[in-house]
Amino acid sequence: MPGLPVITNRRFNSIMPTNQNSNIPLNSFSVTSSETVGSMVSEGFKSEYPTEVVSEGQVKVLVPRLSAFVKQPSDYAPSKAPVFYNPVMELNRDIAVIAVQAYQKTLDHEIDVCEPLAACGIRGIRFAVEVSHVKSLVMNDINHSAYRLLKKNVDANGLDRLVDVQNEEANVLLSTHSAPRKRFDVIDIDPFGSPVRHLNSAVQALRNNGLIALTATDMASLSGVHPRACLRKYGGRPLRTEYCHELAVRLLSGCLATIAAKYDLGIRVIFSHRGEHYVRVYAAIVYGATKADESISRMGFVLHCFKCFHREIARSSFLLEHNLKCDECGSPLSVAGPLWIGGISESEFCTKMQEETRRRELRLSKRIQRNLSLIRDESSGPATYFVIDEICDKLNLPVPATLDVVDSLRDQGFQATPTHFTTRGVRTSAPASIVASIVRNLVANG
Repeated sequence: MPGLPVITNRRFNSIMPTNQNSNIPLNSFSVTSSETVGSMVSEGFKSEYPTEVVSEGQVKVLVPRLSAFVKQPSDYAPSKAPVFYNPVMELNRDIAVIAVQAYQKTLDHEIDVCEPLAACGIRGIRFAVEVSHVKSLVMNDINHSAYRLLKKNVDANGLDRLVDVQNEEANVLLSTHSAPRKRFDVIDIDPFGSPVRHLNSAVQALRNNGLIALTATDMASLSGVHPRACLRKYGGRPLRTEYCHELAVRLLSGCLATIAAKYDLGIRVIFSHRGEHYVRVYAAIVYGATKADESISRMGFVLHCFKCFHREIARSSFLLEHNLKCDECGSPLSVAGPLWIGGISESEFCTKMQEETRRRELRLSKRIQRNLSLIRDESSGPATYFVIDEICDKLNLPVPATLDVVDSLRDQGFQATPTHFTTRGVRTSAPASIVASIVRNLVANG
């Protein structure tokens, strides 16, 4: 597609798309200045709860004043407020903006975006302001208080011509966009809890090569604290291992692959990351029964020995023919899955995200670049990682430096990288016995 005309807002240094298929004036999508937005957002909005204006990325929005909803130290303010807003998820939203822009450049055309669980709207408004070549954006929330606040924020940021604000149940909204000419290029589902209940309608509302972004915050289920809840929601069994957060990514990805396959859709997991209390998955949806079959072929199980840290991948939909005894020590193997055993990030897409991050001035840029570098480096590694602290605790040894373990593994010819999942983790092709031996030698010679 030839280059699209754009509008540059000097105050924000952002690029906004024009809608070439309408009679809307060229400057109607320009973003209101930061100072003006600050006053416009709060002006004339009557609410039954305390609010405040916050700045994030290149936008200002009105949100509930969270301090007003904390009655005791154990209260989780975002869930107590009438409209959900979590400032801790700034990193999540930063990465979402970067990922959507990188994916738009991969598609090389204008994109239609949907955020079916928009709450106060900060994520979607950032898409509209900070991602170039967004043709349209549908933002929705079933909570009427959220809808009013969302509409106010959209209007105050001068986005009412670009953004369609809805007050529907999320699945109803997505279902109305399942027809071929109504589908989206990007759907971002960021719930409080599990995104699973929205997956059936979401995958049907995406175009071929569309991007779905999923957040799961129900880590107690995904990390194995509540295994029955995980089996109910995600269709796989978790394990409380040292790499449980990676298993959470794989369980979520596997659930998405299984649901998409029902509609002859395949998936490619192009990026994923762990946050403080959540995991996040970005996957491309690809049309065709053959692609669906390819996705299902990437389902399997992780077998783990809690005695000696041995783990292996069972690349099969069933475990009937697999030996459930540890090859290293003979102990019973515990099983996680079925889950996604394919890649959970693509190196090339990580590089595009790194390039996109360098073009932006974000408060958390350094942290984002560090994570992207780690994720890119580990993207070609095997499934699961070792946590050095856990091995040393088992062996009753002091803990050597993680990078020393990585270097020693590489010296012996194994693939080895640190992992973004934990600062004490090593992703390596070496078996558990070799990792344990290297740890012993480092401690003995240290």
